[in-house]
Formats: sequence, C-alpha cells, structure tokens
Amino acid sequence: MKKLYKFLLGAQFLSLTVAAQNKTFTLTENIQPQPKANYQLASRFSPNKLKKMVYSTAVDPHWLKLSNRFWYTFESPKGKFWYLVDPAAKSKKLMFDNAKLAADITLIVRDPFDAEHLPLENLKFAADEKSISFEIKSTVEELKKDRKDKKAADSMQKKIFSFKYELASAKLTEVPNFSKPKPKPSWGSVAPDSSAIIFSRNYNLYWMDKDNYKKAVNNEEDSTIVEHQLTKDGVKFYSYGSDGDGENNVENEKNNKKRRGAYVLWSPNSKYFVLDRTDSRKVKDLWVINSVTPGRPTLETYKYQMPGESEAPQDEILLFDFAAKSYKKLNISAFKDQSVSVWSKPALNKDRDNEFRPSIWLGNNNRFYFSRTSRDLKRIDIGTVDIATGKVTPLIDERFNTYVEVNRPGLVNDGKELIHWSERDGWAHFYLFDENGKLKNQITKGAFHCESIVNIDEKKRILYFTANGREGKEDPYYLHLYSINFDGSNMKLLNAGDFDHLANMNDNNTFFVDNYSRVNTAPKATLYDGTGKKVMDLETADLSLLMAAGYKFPEPFKVKADDGITDLYGVMYKPFDFDPNKKYPIIEYVYPGPQTEAVNKAFSKSMDRTERLAQFGYIVITVGNRGGNPSRSKWYHTYGYGNLRDYGLADKKTAIEQLAAKYSFIDESKVGITGHSGGGFMSTAAMLVYPDFFKAAVSNAGNHDNSIYNRWWSEKHHGVKETISLKGDTSFKYSIDKNPDLAKNLKGHLLLMHGDVDNNVHPANSIRVANALMKAGKRFDFLIIPGQRHGFGDMTEYAFWKLADHFNKYLIGDFSEPSDVDLVEMDRDIEQNGK
Repeated sequence: MKKLYKFLLGAQFLSLTVAAQNKTFTLTENIQPQPKANYQLASRFSPNKLKKMVYSTAVDPHWLKLSNRFWYTFESPKGKFWYLVDPAAKSKKLMFDNAKLAADITLIVRDPFDAEHLPLENLKFAADEKSISFEIKSTVEELKKDRKDKKAADSMQKKIFSFKYELASAKLTEVPNFSKPKPKPSWGSVAPDSSAIIFSRNYNLYWMDKDNYKKAVNNEEDSTIVEHQLTKDGVKFYSYGSDGDGENNVENEKNNKKRRGAYVLWSPNSKYFVLDRTDSRKVKDLWVINSVTPGRPTLETYKYQMPGESEAPQDEILLFDFAAKSYKKLNISAFKDQSVSVWSKPALNKDRDNEFRPSIWLGNNNRFYFSRTSRDLKRIDIGTVDIATGKVTPLIDERFNTYVEVNRPGLVNDGKELIHWSERDGWAHFYLFDENGKLKNQITKGAFHCESIVNIDEKKRILYFTANGREGKEDPYYLHLYSINFDGSNMKLLNAGDFDHLANMNDNNTFFVDNYSRVNTAPKATLYDGTGKKVMDLETADLSLLMAAGYKFPEPFKVKADDGITDLYGVMYKPFDFDPNKKYPIIEYVYPGPQTEAVNKAFSKSMDRTERLAQFGYIVITVGNRGGNPSRSKWYHTYGYGNLRDYGLADKKTAIEQLAAKYSFIDESKVGITGHSGGGFMSTAAMLVYPDFFKAAVSNAGNHDNSIYNRWWSEKHHGVKETISLKGDTSFKYSIDKNPDLAKNLKGHLLLMHGDVDNNVHPANSIRVANALMKAGKRFDFLIIPGQRHGFGDMTEYAFWKLADHFNKYLIGDFSEPSDVDLVEMDRDIEQNGK
C-alpha cells in the first residue's frame, strides 16, 4: 500500500491528503491559533515607565510655625513647582518663578538649569519665615573635607551650592564657603534641651554633650570626641541598645565597637529617660546564609521565637535619672512572658522639618504612660509610672476572649483625662476616662470603626479623629475625618465625599489638607477649615500621559461572602484592550490579613500585582474576606481566630463564582491565584484546599508553616492556649494547620518563590512545602531569589516576569515566550552600559 501525506499549515486549518490503492481521501480539521499573552502591553506599564507617566498624586503640606501657612511641592508632566499657601487669605502662590530662579542659579553655578528641571534639595524656611534656603548639586568636582589626596579612591565629590532666597524681594544670594552638613546620625537620641545625646556601643549606653555631638556629626572618627559610659553590664541579646539586627555575623563583629542607636524616650525637662531593655538570650537562634556576598558566603544568626516555644524574650523598663547617672528597673510585671511598650508623645506637624526633634515620652515631668500585654494577647493594661517613686499604677484594662488591641491614648489637660481607643463593644470607639482610670463616658458609638486620634482641642473639648463605615451608600472602608465633643454630642463629618480620604491637619485644628480619590478617579487635594468648610482646591493629579498610554481605571464591585450575608468589597482590573466578547482567565491577587486586605481603595501608582498583570490577557481581582481587615467590626476582624490556614479561602472562591455568573467574559475553568507573604501562604493553601477550582498559583515568600513563623503574628491571630498547672506554673500550647499537611492534594500548577536571606518569613517555610510535594510525587516549580530579604529587593522585576510566564503558560496556554532565554521585556528597560 502506497501512502502520500501532504500537510498544508495555514492560520487555522490542517489539511491531510492520503493516497491508497488509487483512492484519495482528504481530511480537514479546524485548528485554533496558539494563544498568545500580551507581553508588549504589560511591558508598557513597568515601574520605570510609570515613573515617567505619573508624578505627584497628593499634596504633602509642610506647616509653618509662626502662622497657619504651609508649603508643598507638586510635580506633573509640566515640571515640578513649589507653592506657598495662606489659608487665612485663601491664597496659593508659586514660591518663586521657576524660569527666573533657574537663570539666576545658572549664573552662579555655571551649570545650565531650566524651569522644568530645578533640582532643589533640602528646602527649608528660615525661622522668621521670610526667606528659604536650598541646595543645588553642581558638576564641579571637589575634594572631600576629610581627604587630602585627590587621587585616592572615593576622595572627590560634587560641589554643593547653598542659596538663600528672600520671598518678598525674590532676591537670590549664594551662601559663601558653604560646606554641606552631614545628616543627623541615626544613633543619636537627642535630649529635648539638646544638652545630651544618648547612644549605645558594644551593647552598653553612652552619652556625649552637644559640642561633642557636633564633632561626631561632622566626623565620626574625630579622636577629640569625648563620650561617657552609662552602663557596663550590657551583652549581646541583652543589650541597652541595638544588637545589630540585620547584620551578618562578620558585619556584627566588625560593628560592635561602633556607635549604634538606643531608642530612649526623654522627659520633657531632659532630666530623665526610659529605655525598653529586652533579654533575648534564651530565645533560640535562627540562621540564614547569604551565598552571593563577595568572597565567602556569610552566615546571619539572629534570635527568633516561634509559636508555643517556652524560651520567650523578657521585657524590662528602665528609668534613668540622667543628672545622677543612675537607673532602676521598674516593677511592671503582671503576666508571664508579657510584652511592654512605653508610648511616645505625638509629634507636632510643624516640627516635621526639624531634623533634630527629640523623642519625648507620653506624659509630663512627673509621670509617663505605658502598656503591658499578656502573651496570649487577651489582656492589656494601660498605666502610669510615677517618676519620683517608681510606682506603677494600672489605669485601664482591656480583656477579651480573642486578642485585644490598643492605640496610644490621648491626654487631656496634662493627663487629668484620657481618651482611650477600644473595641470592647465589638466596634472600635473612643472612651473618656478620668486620671484615675474611671470611665466618664463613651465618646463615639455605633456600627462603624474609629481609626485614630488626629488632634485634641482641650479648651473646646473637641476630638478630631478618623473613622470609616459610618457614611451610608459608600464603601465602608473609605476613611473620613470627623470632629465630636468629648460628651459624644455634635459629631460632624469634615470631609464629605464618596472617596477614600487622607487628611493632614495643622496643630491648632484650624485647617486641614484633604487628599482623596477612588481606584477609578484621579486623586485630588482640597483645603478645608477646621469646621469642614471648603477654602480652596489645591491640585488634581495629571494622569494625561498614563491615559495616553492606554490606561483605563479598574472597577470596584461588591459580592457576598460564603455565608451569603456578609458584604465583601473588591476591585476588578481588565486588560486595557478588553474585548467583552472574549473569554478571559481570572487571577486573584490575595493577602488574607488580618492586618489589612489587599484591596486598593484609592488610586495607586503601584500596578504590578493588578493592572500590569491583567495586560497579559487576564481579569485580575482583589477582594476582601471575613477575618481580613481590622477596619470593620471586631467579629469581622477575628473571624479567622483559631483557623488561620483556611479562614479566607471560601470567600475568595465564592467571589470568583459570583463574578463568573454575572460576567460572561470570565472563564471560570481557568482560575489563578497569587500573593506575597501571607498572600503566598494563602495562594498555596487555596490550591490544596480547593484543588479542582484553582488551576495555577504563584506563591511568593509565603509563611506556609506557621508553626515556624514568628510567634507575635501566629499566636496573636491564631491563638495560643495559656495553661496554669496545679503548682501555679504557666505554659503555652500552640497547634495550627499547615500547607505541607495537604501537599498530596495538589492538582494544578504551583510556583514557589522565596528570598534565601528572608529573616522575616524564613525560607524553610517554602522548603517544607517543596519537601512535602516531592514526597507526594508532585510536579511543581521552585525559585530561590538569591541574596534577597522578604520583599525581593532589586529582584522584584525579575520575579514579576517569572510569575507572568507561569500564568501565561498554564492559564493562557502560551508556551512560546518562556522558551526564550532573555527576558526581553525587562532587559529593554535597562541601559546596557556595563554600569
């Protein structure tokens, strides 16, 4: 028998002709073209490209000290401009003429500058607020102050010019013989009167006076610096300051004798300070190895307590009498393995540009305020310490059957009254207590969430605060600014509008700047007075270049949780070339909380996990889940307590099912899921709990085995059982479901990624999943990101393209692009100049 095969490959047809025994048969089959992911459209919205399309999206006010005025910068495709606003006069003016200033600077520096590219640095107002100073970096090379040889490596620097600009006369003057001061060292805790600076060295406390501090600022190695030792018994992991966290063992040994930070809080009169000292010596070690450090790979050893472990850090509060150069350990113990925190005084907005602002404790010269929390986080005490006697007085206690949370209290009239934040009635609200801890009245109440204290007007007895969920017909997560009398009367919304709001109020409560937007609107900024009356519009973000590139806003949506009752809120991102007649795979970007839900409420310039991913040819969604956010009821927030692996998965699944039922363009047979950290943990859990629903996942830096994640998060959100024996001994028991336990369930395509020096979520979390999958005989992909911490650092872009390749291969069916060695879409954004 003679056979003849003829293949005609066109765009859509395969023709097969067979000749046998003088008879010819032709078979024709319809062949669909190979699916292609849209790499080109996705690459159009890389982080580097977005920087050149979207500039300022908010007004960040610098409030001045002598008036209600403020200044800010705002950048758009037209350039960067500096504005001075006088709310009382309802005026907004350019601080200077950019073109004229550029010409004046060019005449002095002899480098060319223009109006659109003014590189002003370190702009500050003079004390009298009549002039400003700023710096300009030139192209002129000069010898560094502490170097003598021009030929030595790293001995030269670009010369910095300093200028004074008088606002009224528009006169520019160069500051002669300017030498740029070095920034404030991170190790120095400056007393409020600047008389002393506290720091640590070799795990002990030291101090120096103001004059010697100035020397250290200019030259750390100045041999004439005089410093004094305060303590002598500090050791590693029981230190009075920094232990060198984040340093590998070689760096740690090298840096031990250098000055390090000591986080102390001063009394307002600079006579005392407090220090939280922690004894972690019995806490077990954990390690990561950096294989890509120059020379030998380096080992990093650090203390890391895992859930249920008996070796817990022990917190102490030390009160120092600085004049006497003595200290005492305060008797603050109430719970076994408790944690303790001393609150700092809120910083004033008008001090934001003060580089040397001191850290002051919450309280006065006679007492400070602190909190202590039981290990199971079900009990919190708020109390005071008397400076003269060291007496500890509990004032307010919080008790709950799940974990309790508190915020810094607001002091009224030097502590004669306290405004306390609590979730004791199931919602976050404010309560007014007297100085002895007796409840006077509940200030706010109702089915909404109060977020934080903004300001307190003691004379008028008005509280300014942020809250969400109170305004009907809005997304309950949209944040607003309110005022209310201490007695709970006259609650007033100050920045109305169906948007997510971020308010910045001046210190005397007379004006505030309101930045607001939704995911589907351009950000705007408006100035209001303290009563909520509009003063003027300030800015609208210029998104014209972004729109010209093809950008389209995403779409908010609402669905029901798996209980069919609870409302969940999400955002849908579509390809910018969206065709409603096509079917698209769907990818869910997840973060389970309970700190927050990964659902944007305002416009964001960060688009990697949502908009850019959608451009390959996906519907991408983010949606909340019960247990995922503290900004709703206490019931909603603690829904996952005791079920930390599975609690959010049913809601994530049902959200997709509801959307697929509503929109024909969603292909429910091709569902992907991805996330980072808790989202990495959740995306893998989804593949294992619902293996027939989720078909592909990329899990980044996931805490897959919460029995080896840090006990602060795991024991808090999952729960730990405190047991007291007949002898009175207290112990803690912890048990939790883990992703490796379900490895045998995997059916779809999983990619695990993890940084190999992640000292937050240890890489062992992903390795244990890999181990379980191998033992279960499963195919999967595993990518170690070398030399990277929890966030992947400068490998983030590479990780994005690997994520995209995985989904494009297994959801779209595009097997062509991953066969290329080079990530062309990433490489073409990088200058190939060898630098």
